[in-house]
Amino acid sequence: MRRSLFFSSFLWIAIVASIFAVLHLWLMPRAWISAAAFILSGAAIFALLLTRSIRRNISALTASVVAIPEQSASIVGNRFSDFDEIAEAISTASEQVQGRLAAASESRRELEAMIDSMQDAVVAVDQAGRIQWTNQCMQRLIPGAFVSSAVRVGHALVQTIRDPDVLQCVRTALEERIFCERRSTSLIADRIFEITASPMPGGGAVAVFHDITRIEQVERIQRDFVANVSHELRTPLTSISGYVETLLDHEANLSIQAHEFLSTILKNASRMNRLTEDLLVMARVESSEQELHPVAVPADSLIRDAVQAMSGLVQDAEAVLEIGETSSAEVFADTDAIVQVLSNLIENGIKYGQARNEAHCRVIVSVREMSQAAGAMEFRVRDFGQGIASEHLSRIFERFYRVDKARSRESGGTGLGLAIARRIVQAHGGSIRAESELNRGSTFIFTLPKANAENIRRRAG
Repeated sequence: MRRSLFFSSFLWIAIVASIFAVLHLWLMPRAWISAAAFILSGAAIFALLLTRSIRRNISALTASVVAIPEQSASIVGNRFSDFDEIAEAISTASEQVQGRLAAASESRRELEAMIDSMQDAVVAVDQAGRIQWTNQCMQRLIPGAFVSSAVRVGHALVQTIRDPDVLQCVRTALEERIFCERRSTSLIADRIFEITASPMPGGGAVAVFHDITRIEQVERIQRDFVANVSHELRTPLTSISGYVETLLDHEANLSIQAHEFLSTILKNASRMNRLTEDLLVMARVESSEQELHPVAVPADSLIRDAVQAMSGLVQDAEAVLEIGETSSAEVFADTDAIVQVLSNLIENGIKYGQARNEAHCRVIVSVREMSQAAGAMEFRVRDFGQGIASEHLSRIFERFYRVDKARSRESGGTGLGLAIARRIVQAHGGSIRAESELNRGSTFIFTLPKANAENIRRRAG
């Protein structure tokens, strides 16, 4: 801009100087007048040009100054627009979080309402055994059990409940992280509770107290009734069987029809005798009246005793009874009770283990030692008959449950043999199950604890 101003002024001065030089020669005789006129003219022209340049610069600067607020306003407007979007997003997220919190709170209230409506007492504890929450039934139960106690959140469970079975059940769920089930008879006087404790995913455990007092009373009445009726039936049935056997053995003048009738009477009387005996055994086992006397006994001797006890049935049925794998390792068991279990399983194998294309049934009895960590022996009774369908396997150990009712009636089964076997095995601390495949036979498997110094000492104590 300065260079443009300089050259423009120089050009105008040169033009004016040339004009004044010509006028000087013709019109102005004096030199100083010519020089003065020249200087004034140049100064006037320079002032004019400078003024015009200043005006242009002022106009441009004014336009720039006016444009700056507009640009600033645009920039500020954009920034405020961005802040509005951020604020709107934060508001939306806040509303979503509040909605989820409200939904979670509503779900918690619904869960608490459902738990409070339960007839069973429920208590949850943290990893340290401190009470986290309880339902209303638990709040009513504990003051009824301990007058000076109350359920307080944050207090240790042992400060509220002193029952060892309950505490051990909860401790097992906390420490071993497994489901635990126990029965308590000392939590409240004259009441029986079934305690179940389960670990929670986030740590801690939840315990449920189910009052089974009424159920136990009904079952006890039922067992007593069955035992009494069975006991009362034994005397007349024994008399009937004895008189019929006497007539068949010593009365030579019986007609063929009379002999047939008496044989039918004896057969059904014997069946009734077996049923009453099984009912009495079942009642004693379920009521714990049949006291077990476990001792250390070789496993193979139990199998030999059972095979010998079933020799008569094997001969009558023309069956094949084999002893498979055996072990002389000792188990901790009541000899008579386990021989009864094996006998029931062998009898079922002989009755129902005959294959379709074979004239005789075949039963194999074996025992093997399980892993060292298991500390148990596994007994097996296998047949090669028609097998059991999978839908029946979970129910065959129930009382009076029959897979084939028609065949059971023909064979004279009572439907109690497997139920008795399960009760006896469980009373020994073992387990029993069945494996089967249609048209390939069935295998009944039960376990017994191995004899060791610990369980022998516990039994002696």
